[in-house]
Amino acid sequence: MDRMTSLRVFREVVEAGSFVGAAERLGLSPPMASKHVAQLEKSLGARLLHRSSRHLSLTEAGTAWYEQSRRALDLLDAAEAAIGQTHDTPRGQLKVSAPVWCATPRFARVLADYRNKYPEVLVDMHLENRKVDLAADGYDLALRATQEPSPALIARPLCRVPFYLAGTPAYIARMGGLPAVPADLARLGAIVPSYVNLENLSLKGPGGRKFALRLAPAMRSDDTTLTLHAVHADMGIAFMPLWLIDEDIAQGRLLRLLPEFESTPVTLFAVYTSRQYMSPKLRTFIDFLSERLGSVSALPPQRGSAKRATADSKDIVK
Repeated sequence: MDRMTSLRVFREVVEAGSFVGAAERLGLSPPMASKHVAQLEKSLGARLLHRSSRHLSLTEAGTAWYEQSRRALDLLDAAEAAIGQTHDTPRGQLKVSAPVWCATPRFARVLADYRNKYPEVLVDMHLENRKVDLAADGYDLALRATQEPSPALIARPLCRVPFYLAGTPAYIARMGGLPAVPADLARLGAIVPSYVNLENLSLKGPGGRKFALRLAPAMRSDDTTLTLHAVHADMGIAFMPLWLIDEDIAQGRLLRLLPEFESTPVTLFAVYTSRQYMSPKLRTFIDFLSERLGSVSALPPQRGSAKRATADSKDIVK
């Protein structure tokens, strides 16, 4: 049997979850698809799949083989596309790492629209606030919010993401009202990230003067979603991306602090290992994100003015 065909059959079986589904995609009979995988296992001397009457799952060896062979097939497909030998539509699994704060309705809508346009691509999203090793961990792509992307990777800017200080009206009231200058932040507890150091950040005030961002930790967290929940629980303030808090601020559930003092927005980059032989699924996904995200719009107006919020806070304190 042709080894390359066996590799493609194995990939389809894993991604379809069955021999029948893989056979339908490839125009083979289920028994023939099974023979290809069996031949592959025989040549490797290892079982790749656990089989039962109702379920298929990868063995440890199968998981390692799938990740490596999938990437090899993607490179071959991309190479063929580059020299015009094939015009296959984007297909297969796309493993993506992204910040936890991408878990928003805004980003989910983008993913849903991509799926509608490219139904043969299975996006495997992993949300984590750490820098993964793309090659070692088998990722096709990582979305990273930074001001300095790694020079070892290809980085394509997608959009600018502002970060704002915010807290609940009740917490701000309890702690003496809205801060007027960055030094006032010292009296407010803050939920700070454990995966990045905020001490190097600064706020630019009126006239261009810069002030160091100094927060008093009330808790550390490596999960941005937990940070948001802690802020809503009146545990403290936090420095969070606009994507995560824009609706809360627009509806008055959170107050943006020190709006006259701006932090430098970070850029969301799509980073990957090489421009050469990009697979159709990777290229279309990056292009789609670039088109849809573009630039993040300005924050919607907050209910009431900062002056009114301060007055309300003082009234509650009394």
